[in-house]
Amino acid sequence: MRSALWQFARIFTAPVLITAFAVPQNAFAQDSQHVVSQADLGKAAVTASQSRQKNLNTLTNFLSSDQAQKALLSAHVNPQQVKKAVAGLSDQELAQFDFRAQKAKSDFAAGGIGDHDLLLIVVLLAALILVIVAVR
Repeated sequence: MRSALWQFARIFTAPVLITAFAVPQNAFAQDSQHVVSQADLGKAAVTASQSRQKNLNTLTNFLSSDQAQKALLSAHVNPQQVKKAVAGLSDQELAQFDFRAQKAKSDFAAGGIGDHDLLLIVVLLAALILVIVAVR
């Protein structure tokens, strides 16, 4: 009796296991709704790319200004090296430096800071950019 029960369990278990391992586990998951759609992912990637490019352009324009060029040259920093290093910054670092550059530009235009202060800000920004890129 025991061997007949054992034989029945083997015969019943074998097809169940074969079916369980033969059907891909992700076949059922593909039917469910994804949390983020492909269109949303594409839009987020485009937005991030555009934001990075805007920040990169703003920072490059700031470093290309006459005041910034004079400040870098007076501090014996190669402006081309700084511009190349800007491209190596992460998105977050680029956004932070872009914010600082815009603030310095607006403060200088409003008369809140003088030439000496702008010189100091540009040199510190350039040094910080070069250090961050060199550490990587």
